[in-house]
Amino acid sequence: MIHPAPDHQIRQLLEGPFPVVRLPGIEIAQADCLAVMRGLPDCCADLIVTSPPYNIGKEYEHRRTLDDYLAWCREWLRELHRIARPSASFWLNLGYCEVAQRGRAVPLPYLMWDLSPFYLLQEVVWHYGAGVASRLAFSPRNEKFLWFVKDADSYTFNLDAVRDPDVKYPKQKKNGKLKCNPLGKNPGDVWYFPKVTSGANRASPERTAHPAQFPLAVIDRIVKACSNPGDLVFDPFMGSGTTAEAASANDRTVAGSEMRADYVKIARDRLMRAIRRRESERSQLHLVLGE
Repeated sequence: MIHPAPDHQIRQLLEGPFPVVRLPGIEIAQADCLAVMRGLPDCCADLIVTSPPYNIGKEYEHRRTLDDYLAWCREWLRELHRIARPSASFWLNLGYCEVAQRGRAVPLPYLMWDLSPFYLLQEVVWHYGAGVASRLAFSPRNEKFLWFVKDADSYTFNLDAVRDPDVKYPKQKKNGKLKCNPLGKNPGDVWYFPKVTSGANRASPERTAHPAQFPLAVIDRIVKACSNPGDLVFDPFMGSGTTAEAASANDRTVAGSEMRADYVKIARDRLMRAIRRRESERSQLHLVLGE
């Protein structure tokens, strides 16, 4: 069920001299993220999840010097800290970049972790099974997520919502009591989720035309663990709309920004399909239950 009150809250947030896609519980501004965030009030987002451009020359980014790129990142990171609620988490996904004379594939999170007032709680490694092959080094098969919080002593974390039921000895007991939580184990800080693949006869079902799409399952875990139903999830680099789909599917409201009109259309079309699919599933359930 979509919560109407937070939807009204979003409509008050995303007002400005830019087009806004409005769907039930979802608002996406076609605009620069800084222009959008500077119009937002303090402490309005319960969870922030994003994956910004990596500065590696993709079609959707303007290549900058490393110093310029980090200065730009500092700007939007500080705005994100301002709009985050006291109990909010911020999840940042980044890849690798070359640092001249120092490193060929330096993890961007290691250059950015201290560019904002957020408290770095944990690094989570997303491990995937397929990717670029290498002959002169080990083939890369991971990216980093940095999990920040605004208040290290008070933040939302729903472990039971994301426990892993794949437990080797689920019935094992100690002193007559189960050693493992009946809901499963803590999933740990290395997550295995396949990449969103493309290509004839091998494309993932969730694949869109966006060139850098991450799996819905990764963001689904983050949304469930670090927010509650009715919360506002914000993504300043909306891309294909993965954050929006995961948040909406879990009864959160979502707002964000994306500069490119073609990506906004990809996200809008994807979200409309997801909304229709959920409505159809609910209708089928009502018929089965006789409601």
